[in-house]
Amino acid sequence: SAYLQFTVKRILAILAVIASVSAIVWFLFFSPVFLLKSNDISISGSNEWVSEQKIASIASTQVGKSLFLVSSQEVINQLNDIPGVTEAKVSKNFPNGLHVSVHAQRPAAMLKTRDSNKLTAVDAKGRVLNAVAQVPTQGIPVIEVSNVQRSLNNRAVLEAVKIVSSLSESLRARVTKVSAKTQDSVETELGDVKKTIIWGNSSQIELKKAIVAKIIDDPSKIGNKRSLDVSAPVRPILK
Repeated sequence: SAYLQFTVKRILAILAVIASVSAIVWFLFFSPVFLLKSNDISISGSNEWVSEQKIASIASTQVGKSLFLVSSQEVINQLNDIPGVTEAKVSKNFPNGLHVSVHAQRPAAMLKTRDSNKLTAVDAKGRVLNAVAQVPTQGIPVIEVSNVQRSLNNRAVLEAVKIVSSLSESLRARVTKVSAKTQDSVETELGDVKKTIIWGNSSQIELKKAIVAKIIDDPSKIGNKRSLDVSAPVRPILK
């Protein structure tokens, strides 16, 4: 009957629409045409601090997805959780390319308040690079402050940042605590040997560092003393 023919045509039309939509969905989201592969990811802005391998490992979490399903924001968020990253961008290059761009530098120090799980990365001049959640600081000295914003104008904190940023990478990596009650009383603790270095301020810092290098790891000089005071470098004091 005419009604039966109409019903059959209607069902066929619906099936055709479903098939078309399914084909489009498959083509856009599951076909190899838009599939992101690891060798389709390009990277710019890597350096010694944020390596190309590190960036690639984060971007590679999106490998195997259609470019339409790749979450650029997820990649950006993970990159922004690296201390010292000041900018991260992700752009999709259809049909299946992804470009990740990063601007980053090694922080001189991390500022942390006692009641927060956030860390603020700063450069050698005390300028904010970025703020990150509580993450491994990978040898970056952490300075505890009462308030991050106020500390950026605090001479004691800025002197502490200046001193730790001038240290060699190997010595800086050993620093487990930094304190500075005043701009002339900066101290650092070395966790591996449980000794304190009293720097005073950043004046004559090269001479102070040379004295520390000669004494701090020499058992014949440091003995069982717990602290080395180089605030007056011509007269270093062991206590």
